[in-house]
Amino acid sequence: MAQASFRKGNLATRIRDELGQVYEDSQFTAAFGVRGRPGISPAQLMIVTVLQFSENLTDRQAADAVRDRITWKYALGLELEDPGFDFTVLSEFRDRLVDGDLTALALDALLVRLAGLGLVKARGRQRTDSTHVLAAIRNLNRLELAGETLRATLEALAAAAPDWLTATIDASWAQVYGARIDNLRLPESQTRRDALMTQYGVDGYHLLDAIHHPDAPGWLTNLPAVQALRQIWIQQYYRTTGTGRQEVRRRDPAPDGDGIPPARNKIISPYDLDARYSIKRDTTWTGYKVHITETCDPPSTAGTDTGPGELPNLITNIATTTATVPDTAMTTTIHQQLDNKNLAPAEHLTDAGYSSAHIIVTAAHQHGITLITPLLTDNSAQARAGHGYDRTAFTFDYDTRQGTCPQGNTSSSWTPTRSHNTDTIVVAWPITTCRPCPTREPCTRADRRKVSIQPRDIHETLTTARTTQTTPEWKTLYATRAGVEGTIRQATHVTGIRTARYRGLPKTTLEHTIAATAINIHRLDNHWTGHPLDRTRTTHLQRLNFTLAA
Repeated sequence: MAQASFRKGNLATRIRDELGQVYEDSQFTAAFGVRGRPGISPAQLMIVTVLQFSENLTDRQAADAVRDRITWKYALGLELEDPGFDFTVLSEFRDRLVDGDLTALALDALLVRLAGLGLVKARGRQRTDSTHVLAAIRNLNRLELAGETLRATLEALAAAAPDWLTATIDASWAQVYGARIDNLRLPESQTRRDALMTQYGVDGYHLLDAIHHPDAPGWLTNLPAVQALRQIWIQQYYRTTGTGRQEVRRRDPAPDGDGIPPARNKIISPYDLDARYSIKRDTTWTGYKVHITETCDPPSTAGTDTGPGELPNLITNIATTTATVPDTAMTTTIHQQLDNKNLAPAEHLTDAGYSSAHIIVTAAHQHGITLITPLLTDNSAQARAGHGYDRTAFTFDYDTRQGTCPQGNTSSSWTPTRSHNTDTIVVAWPITTCRPCPTREPCTRADRRKVSIQPRDIHETLTTARTTQTTPEWKTLYATRAGVEGTIRQATHVTGIRTARYRGLPKTTLEHTIAATAINIHRLDNHWTGHPLDRTRTTHLQRLNFTLAA
């Protein structure tokens, strides 16, 4: 009936027809116990979840689709009269995947199946880029954060231990913390706001002391809301006890205050302890960052023995981090993850955020990958000014441990050191040579010139890479990297990953993995039906040939 209704097929039917059995129930053993009544097939639930993300459906809409769409029943192998399941099963299934450390299973199992079909391969060409992801929380200022954290803790205690809570606090607490803490209902006066911030701190410490009192139930300290309150209070408040008197005050930034944690550690919401505030160039956001890696083999080498034509560009790896993790910290991690999947590329194209001379050397030596990425230019004062002798004007002989300046003078010292956790060599020229030098002005303002260089292998790699990236051949090859921007747009518009569906890094990681799987299904469907990749849209106005005015 499904084939009769959709004679040309659709995405759901082609999943079963072209891929067959992608997931097996045995792959989900770690997520389920050995006792209890039989549940719904986890392999079927995974297909439902992938189809759900392919259309950006809610759990309720996906559960309804299983009941009333004949193509979904076909993809799942269900009978027509099958009643489906309650929509809450999907959220429970995701929780099991997170608890069983199976967040990567959706994409990895699909890639294994595609590798067997010759649709994805190792030692090709791949590209990576990242984009920001907004957490499923509202932005809070410090006063709102303190009040809402305390209110959330009281809500959790009211549900978990109502009798204990009513014996610990009085009715005035319900008047202050009964409704959501919102800036619109907070005082406008800065003096009153400061006093309210202190009062939140005093009430929070009072509640924490009561929770940790020997007479309180011991399990209260294990409540997630209580743990969030303790961590946020450590970051936001400072309490001193002296002469029998306790003082609570808000932490202020150093050096005048007690200091607040850096952005990479600072909790910004009691409901998502992993979300962070970050800024990248002109973009500021609170949440996470996702790194997407996909194949981008040229058409001339993309054909297979089983069929001609261009292979689809498929996502091979997805990595989710907190918003403050720099791109450069993820390059080696991505290569390691691709190695574990046996999908390591021969050439990896990234932007400058993923590059450094050390990373290029590591990629080549440890993973056998040629990292094609633009290196940042020399950041010395001479290079930034655009005149004078920058680092490229000097030559260095690692065998004799000497440097030579543009005037032919040799260095007087060669000092290996370590700066910012990186091995560095400081090469310096003598004062007696630099002071009378006729070209001292474009060289240095100090008494003598010092140049910092990296160890030999990294320095040579750096020099070669900066020379190569100016050639037309390199620029033509690197232009291929721009295609990953289209993948990011497809992921954000089709699966909605710009705003996280769930809270916490583990669940957000699972969301992005399933979203990447759904994008691959879409691209496979286009490949099977002969639809080419979308091209950049051009308007009728852009197509007009204007004649330049004289």
